[in-house]
Amino acid sequence: MTEIGPVQLISIGFEPEANFEGRIVDELAALQKARTIRILDLLFIARDTESDEIVVMEHQGTESMSGIVGALIGLELDGDGGDDHAFGFDQADIQEMAAGLEPGGSAGLLLIEHVWALELRRAVRDAGGRMLAEAFLTPETIAAVEPKLAAIARSVDETQ
Repeated sequence: MTEIGPVQLISIGFEPEANFEGRIVDELAALQKARTIRILDLLFIARDTESDEIVVMEHQGTESMSGIVGALIGLELDGDGGDDHAFGFDQADIQEMAAGLEPGGSAGLLLIEHVWALELRRAVRDAGGRMLAEAFLTPETIAAVEPKLAAIARSVDETQ
């Protein structure tokens, strides 16, 4: 079996009046073409305003996708999913994300492989290291240190 890079599930929520004009899909395609990420699965869901049910939203180009993410949120679950993760989302967390949508709200659930990190992960493992945790910083956290982050980013850009 070919080793794959770290895999991440990203859940992005949208308000009922969200404007889907294709920019997100275009950016994902660009990232995949640059071999930064590999899209493993993608699922768009919404909470129906009348029935309050979670429904799968069909999008052009994604017809062959959604099997893995669908199973993770319980749409086509074959097993119990287990709760044996040391970090990250477990089955209950993923199902809770889907259940938390407001009526008319929607979410894109994206399962990506971080192709760029494959060799880094291998180097960490070879050195005896392991992932303890990971997360994106919230906008509020970034705002608290934004001037320092901007200065570091400028400094790195100047040296390249």
